[in-house]
Amino acid sequence: MEQIIAPETHVDRRALLAAGITVVLWASAFVAIRSAAQYFSPGALALGRLLAGSVVLGVIWLARREGLPPRAAWPGILGSGLLWFGLYMVVLNWGEQEVDAGTAAMVVNVGPMLIALLGGWLLREGFPPRLLAGMAVSFAGAVVVGISMSDGGRASIVGVLLCLLAAVTYAGGVVCQKPALKHASALQVTTFGCFVGTAACLPFAGPLVTEIATAPLPATLNVVYLGVFPTALAFTTWAYALARTTAGKMGATTYVVPALVVLMAWAVLGEVPGWLTLAGGLLCLAGVAVSRGGGKAHEPGNVTSTT
Repeated sequence: MEQIIAPETHVDRRALLAAGITVVLWASAFVAIRSAAQYFSPGALALGRLLAGSVVLGVIWLARREGLPPRAAWPGILGSGLLWFGLYMVVLNWGEQEVDAGTAAMVVNVGPMLIALLGGWLLREGFPPRLLAGMAVSFAGAVVVGISMSDGGRASIVGVLLCLLAAVTYAGGVVCQKPALKHASALQVTTFGCFVGTAACLPFAGPLVTEIATAPLPATLNVVYLGVFPTALAFTTWAYALARTTAGKMGATTYVVPALVVLMAWAVLGEVPGWLTLAGGLLCLAGVAVSRGGGKAHEPGNVTSTT
C-alpha cells in the first residue's frame, strides 16, 4: 500500500462531508438508543446493533475484496473494537436508561477533549491554539445544552457517571484507531473493529434473543437502524475522515452532536427545547467553526491511500 499526499482542498472537502454525515447519524443514535432502551437491556441492545452493523460491513467488505488488514493495523483495530465498539456501546446504553438524550450527548462530549489531549500526547499531533479555543467554546455550549435538558439539574448521578465512562472509552477507541488507519483502509478498520466488538458482546446473546421475542417491532427496527446507519455507515465515514485529519480536530467536530440531539429529540420524543438549549447549540456550532479555522498547515493525517 502506497501513501501519497493528496491536494489539501480536495481532502478537506471530502473529509468535511464525511464528518458531517457522521455527526448527523451519531446524533440520531442518541435518540434511537433512548427509545429502544425501554425494551432492551444495555448489553442486548449493543449486541443487536453490532450484529446488524457487522452483517452490513461484512457484505460490503466482501464485495470490495479489500482483504484482511495488515498485521500492523491489528493492535489499533483490537483496541478500538474492544473500547469503542464494545464497552462504549454497552455503557452508553446503560447511561441512557438513567438520563435523557440531551444530557447523555453533553456528557459524552467530554470525549473530544480527551481525544485532543491523548492525540496531542500519544499521537504527537500537538495542541493547536485554534483547536483548544474551539474546544473551549464548544464544550461551554455542550454544558449549556446538557443543563437545559437535565430536568433542572436533577439528572441521575449514576447515569452521568456512566456517560462519562462512555466518553473515556470513546476517546481511547479513537486514539487506538488513528494509527491503524495508517496501515489499513477505513472500511477494513471499521469492519474488523465491529467484528471485535460483536465478539466481545456475545455473552449478551441470551438476553437479546429473549428481548427480541417480547419487544414491539418498532423497537427491534430501532436496533437494526442503529446497526446499519450510526454504526456501519457513520463509523466508516468517521474513519475515512479521521485518516485525513488529526484525531483532535475530528473529535472537535462531534461537538455539534448535542444540538442535533436536542432537535431530533424534540421531533421524535416530544422533548421541546427552550431558549437556553438553542443558545447552547449555537455555541457548539461556533466552537466547531473556530476549531476548523486557521491556515492550511499540513497535518500528519492528510494522506490518501492507493493500492
